[in-house]
Amino acid sequence: MRFRFKTIVFCLFCSFAHPSAANAELLAPPMDSTMAGPGQESPAVIDADRLSGKKDSQIEAQGNATLRKDGQSIRADNLSYSQDTQDLDAQGSVVLEQNGSTMSGPHLRLNLDTGVGLMEQPEFYLKENNARGSADVMHIEDRLHYTLEKATYTTCPAGNNDWLLNMEGLEIDRDRQIGTAHHTWVQFKGVPILYSPWMDFPLNNQRKSGFLAPVFGGTVKGGSEFTLPYYWNIAANRDATIAPRFMLKRGLMLNNEFRYMGANHAGEVHVDALPYDKLVSRSRERVSLKHQQALSGRLSGYIDFNRVSDDDYFRDLAGTVNDTSQVNLMREGVLSYQAGIWNAAARVQHFQTLQDPSALIVAPYARLPQVTVGTQQTRSGANLTFAGEYVNFSHPTLLSGRRLVLNPGISYPLLENPAVYVTPRVGLHSTYYALDANNPGGLQNASRTLPILSVDSGVAFEREGNLFGADYVNTLEPRAFYVFVPYRDQSLLPNFDSAQADFSFTQMFTENRFFGSDRVGDADHVTLAATSRWLEKSNGAERLKIMIGERFSFRTPQVNLVTPAASTSKSDILAAVSGQVTRAWSLDSEFQVDPNQSHTQRYNIAAHYRPEAGKVLNLGYRFARNTLRQADISTQWPMFNRWHAVGRWNYSLQDGRTLEAIAGLEYNQSCWTMRFVAQRFTTATQEYNTGFFVQLELNDLVKVGADPLTLLKQSVPGYTKLTDKPADNPAQAAR
Repeated sequence: MRFRFKTIVFCLFCSFAHPSAANAELLAPPMDSTMAGPGQESPAVIDADRLSGKKDSQIEAQGNATLRKDGQSIRADNLSYSQDTQDLDAQGSVVLEQNGSTMSGPHLRLNLDTGVGLMEQPEFYLKENNARGSADVMHIEDRLHYTLEKATYTTCPAGNNDWLLNMEGLEIDRDRQIGTAHHTWVQFKGVPILYSPWMDFPLNNQRKSGFLAPVFGGTVKGGSEFTLPYYWNIAANRDATIAPRFMLKRGLMLNNEFRYMGANHAGEVHVDALPYDKLVSRSRERVSLKHQQALSGRLSGYIDFNRVSDDDYFRDLAGTVNDTSQVNLMREGVLSYQAGIWNAAARVQHFQTLQDPSALIVAPYARLPQVTVGTQQTRSGANLTFAGEYVNFSHPTLLSGRRLVLNPGISYPLLENPAVYVTPRVGLHSTYYALDANNPGGLQNASRTLPILSVDSGVAFEREGNLFGADYVNTLEPRAFYVFVPYRDQSLLPNFDSAQADFSFTQMFTENRFFGSDRVGDADHVTLAATSRWLEKSNGAERLKIMIGERFSFRTPQVNLVTPAASTSKSDILAAVSGQVTRAWSLDSEFQVDPNQSHTQRYNIAAHYRPEAGKVLNLGYRFARNTLRQADISTQWPMFNRWHAVGRWNYSLQDGRTLEAIAGLEYNQSCWTMRFVAQRFTTATQEYNTGFFVQLELNDLVKVGADPLTLLKQSVPGYTKLTDKPADNPAQAAR
C-alpha cells in the first residue's frame, strides 16, 4: 500500500536508533516549528510522496519532495537529508529558492547549516533585477554568495536571448548587490560585440565604481570619437567621473567631474583638458566650479566660476546647441545673510565673454562688489517693503562708476478677499551716482528721486457650466492696474544694467517699463485685462485659459532706451490662449497686436499632441516683426513593429537657414534598445556642426555608443524613454 505523508517535522534533537522504528516516528503527530526554543535552530520541514528513515539520522524523501528551513525551500524528485551533519543531496528537477531568487538543476549538494553547496548545470533567476542565466556548475558559498563556471547572464525575459554575457566565471554577491564576471564576451543577436577580461555590474540601482560603457560617435569638426568613462564611487557623499575622450582630428581630451555633498555644503567641479589640439595647434581647457556652503544658521555662501581657454571652445568641442550658445560665462561669489524679516547679500561678479567674430557683442559690466539689503513686513495691516543696493560697476572700455539705490514702499489693501481686491501702493525710488573711469563725455555725479504711485484691483466671478459634455467652473477675472510716475530727464544718467522690457502679461502689471535701476519710466497709464478659466468641477484642473489686456496712457511716455513708435495713447493689445484642450491636445499661444498700425507685432503658437507615452507631436511658430520668423516641429512617433522615429526641425524663415535639425530612429525591444540619431546645428553666425549618435542599450547592464538621450529630451518636448525606470543612476551601467 502506498502512503503520502504530509508536513512531517524533523528537529535537531530527534534521532533514529534503528530503521525498524522509523515508521513509528514518521507517523507521530507533527511538531510545530514554533516549538523551537530560544537559541535553537528552526526545524526542517519535509513533504514527499514517500519518506523513510535510515541509520545515522538519514532521511530519504522520494516523489515530489520538498524541504523547507529558515526561509529557503528545496524541491526535487528525491531528497536525502542527514540530521546530524545537515547535509542534503537532491536529485532530479531540483529547485532551490533563497531570498526570492531561484536556482534549478538536475543535482544539488547543500549543507543547511553552513549554506555551502554545489549545483550541476544550474539555471538561475535573481529577483533584484529580473536577471537570469545558466552555468555548468554553481558553487554556493552561502545564501548570498555564488560562484558559477562557464556562465551566461541576461535581463531579457525567458525565451529571449537577444543579448547575453558569456563568461568563464561569474561571482554573484547579493550582500553587496554586485556581479563580477571574468573573461566575458557581450553577445548581441548571437554576435560578440565587446570583450572584457574582467567586469562587474550592480544587481540594483546602487552606485559603484567601475568603467562605464564606451562611447563611440563623431562630429564634423572633431572627426570620429571614442570615450571610455570611469566612475569612481569615492564615498556615500562623493564621486567622480574620469572620461578620456579621443577625437581623431584633434587628439586626446580628458574630461573630469567631481561631485561632493556634506552636512553644510555641496558642489561639483569640472576640469576638461585637451593638451594639444591638432587642428589649431594649441591646448584647450575648461574649468567649472559650483559650490554652496551654509556657514552658520543665518549666513550662507555660493561660488559659480567658469572659464574656458578660448572663444571657440564650445563651438569646437561641445556637442549640443545649449553648450555652443553660451556667450557670457559666469564668475561670481555670493555671501547671503538672513536675520528674521531682513536679508542681505554681498556679491562679486565678473564674466568671460566668448566672441563670435561675425557678431561681436559688448561684454557686460563687472560688479565689484554688489551689496543688497531688503525686507518685507506687515505693520497694522500695511505691507512695508525696502530694497537697497550699492554697486561698483567696472568695465575696461565703458564708463565705470558706483550706484546707490534706495527704494522704500508701502501698500495697504483696502479690499482683500478671494472675490475682490483693491491695493494702493506708494514708493520712492532714489538713485545716486559717483562716476569714475572711461568718461569721455564728462558726465557729472548725479542723483534722481522719483515717487511712484500704483493701484492694483481686480474681481473674480464664477459660474458653473457644461463644456463638451463635462461639468466645469467658468471664471471671469477682470483686473485694472494704474501707475503714476512723474517725468524726469534721465538722458545724462549712465546706463550700467538697464534695458527696455518686452511688453508682456508679466511686465504690463509692473511699475517700471525697464529692467535694472538706471532708468525709471515716467507713467500715467492704466492697464486693463481680463482672464477667463475653465476648471474641471471634479478636481479643479485648469483645462483652458484665455487672457486679454491693453494699456491706456493719459500722456505719452518720454523716457525711452529704444526709439518709440509714433506717439499714441494706446499700447499694443496682448492676448493669450492656453490649456489642455483634450486628453491628448494642449495649446500655448500669445499674440501682440498694434491697434494703431493695424498689424501684429509678434506672436507665438505651440500645439502639443501626446495621446500616450512614446507618441508626441509638437508644432510651433514664432514671429516678431522685422526680427524673427521661426518654425519648429519635433516628434517621437511609432512607425512599424517596434521602430520609432524621432526628429526636430527648427528653421529661421527670416534668415533662410536651418538652426537645428535632428533625425533619428529607435528600436525598442523588451530588454534592449538601439538608437540612430543625426544632428546638425548652428554654432556661430556662419558655422555649423554635425554630430552622429549610435547607441545600443542593454537593459540593466550597459549602454554602448554615443548617448543621444539628453539631446532628445531637450529638443523634443514630451520625449519618452520607453525603457525608463523610476530612477536612472549614472553609475547603473558601471562595469
